[in-house]
Amino acid sequence: MSLTSKRVLVTGGAGFLGSHLCERLLDAGHDVLCVDNYFTGRRDNVAHLIGNPRFEIMRHDVTFPLYVEVDEIYNLACPASPVHYQHDPVQTTKTSVHGAINMLGLAKRLRAKILQASTSEVYGDPVVHPQTEDYWGNVNPIGFRSCYDEGKRCAETLFFDYHRQHKLRIKVARIFNTYGPRMHPQDGRVVSNFIMQALEGKPITIYGEGSQTRSFCFADDLIEGLIRLMNTGDEITGPMNIGNPVEMTIRELAELVVELTGSRSKLVYEPLPHDDPVQRRPDISFARKALGWEPKVKLRDGLMQTIAYFDRLRSGAAAP
Repeated sequence: MSLTSKRVLVTGGAGFLGSHLCERLLDAGHDVLCVDNYFTGRRDNVAHLIGNPRFEIMRHDVTFPLYVEVDEIYNLACPASPVHYQHDPVQTTKTSVHGAINMLGLAKRLRAKILQASTSEVYGDPVVHPQTEDYWGNVNPIGFRSCYDEGKRCAETLFFDYHRQHKLRIKVARIFNTYGPRMHPQDGRVVSNFIMQALEGKPITIYGEGSQTRSFCFADDLIEGLIRLMNTGDEITGPMNIGNPVEMTIRELAELVVELTGSRSKLVYEPLPHDDPVQRRPDISFARKALGWEPKVKLRDGLMQTIAYFDRLRSGAAAP
C-alpha cells in the first residue's frame, strides 16, 4: 500500500451511489471494503469490481456491530426511496439510528474519519427556499415518511454528539435528488419512474399537478462532492448540502424524458402523496466556498446516460 492510499469502508456499497463511490475510491488507489445487506443494493452494481485485488465485498447489516480495520468510513447504508424505506419503516429507522451508532462506535475505536450520507429530507416540506444548512426543517415526526426523515435527523444528532463528546472527525453531507446509471428500476423515484414508463410506452404518472419542483444532480457530480468533503480538514464537519441548484417542475422533467426517449407516452395525473414536499432546491454556497465544488453535468446529458442504462437493463445487457 502506498503512503497516500487508505483502507476505506463504504456501507451500502452495492447500492446506487455506493457502487459509484467504491469505483471512484478504487480508481484513486485506495483499498475498499464494500458492505451491504442487499436489501436495495445489488451485487450486479459491483460485479465488475470483484476481480480488483483492492476490492472486498461483505454481506452485513449495519444494525449489527462490525469489527474491521479501516482508515475512513462512508456511511451510505439506508434505503433512500419511499417505496423501499416505507416497506419496513421500523427497520429503516433502525438502519439510520443503530447503523449510525455502530459505525460511529467503529470510527471511535479506530480514530477513523467518518462521513454520514444524510439527506435533503431532513428539511421536510420546507418553508425556506432554497434550503440552507442553518434551516432546521419542517418535518412531520409521525407521518409515513418519518422513518426516513427522522431517522436521518437522529443520525445527524448522533454524529455531532460523537464529535463534541469524543472529538470524532465527522463529515455530514445532505444529499439532494440524485440520478444516474445503477438506479434501481423499481425504486419509485421520479427519474427512474418516468424513464421506465417512457421506455415501456406506459402513461407517465405525475402526482399532483406536476407543479412541485425538484433539482437533480448526476451521480458523478454527487460522488465528487462527497469525496471532496471527506478530504477537507477537521475544521469542516458540515452539514453540507450536496446537490444541483437548478430547479425544475416535475411536469417539465416528464416532458423532457418523453422527448429524450422518443416515447409516445401520455402524461396522467394522480393525487399527491401525503407529506410530499412542494419544493426542494439546495443552496450550495457552502460547498462552493469550502470544496470548490458545483455540479458540471447538464440534466439533458445525464438523463441520456441514465436512459441508455435503463434501456440496456431492460434488454438484459446493462453494463457497469
